[in-house]
Amino acid sequence: MKVLDLQCSASHVFEGWFGSEDDFRSQLERGLVECPVCGDIQVTKKLSAPRLNLGASEPAAPGKASSSAARQEVVAAAPAAELQAAYLRMVREVLAKTEDVGERFVEEARRMHYGETQERGIRGQATPDETRALLDEGIPVLPLPIPKALKGPVH
Repeated sequence: MKVLDLQCSASHVFEGWFGSEDDFRSQLERGLVECPVCGDIQVTKKLSAPRLNLGASEPAAPGKASSSAARQEVVAAAPAAELQAAYLRMVREVLAKTEDVGERFVEEARRMHYGETQERGIRGQATPDETRALLDEGIPVLPLPIPKALKGPVH
């Protein structure tokens, strides 16, 4: 198993696991490799030390330190990875605690705001113009891009 560090055009960094380099290239060419945060399929490999998942790992030799550059890259990547993970957790929470009203979002948001129906957590689709109109009416809405990988059933 080959583990690659990947990055989308929006600079989200993530891991991909592939049987081989050929598997990675084949999936990439067919548009099957996508960013788990934004769904972008414009994915590139980042430079990284090769890591092969061959089973049990061997402990590092005592006194052997990794290079300064590698340590700096890990430290720099940690906050971005933590933010991405936090964003995905937040999106999962929103999906789990709201009702998907789909294209009826604008209508439902107005009905709740004007007391025509019970208030509840909803989500759905609205155009940028519809979103601005809701905000102008004093109806609080928040655009939330949902990664394609999370649009299936919530577990």
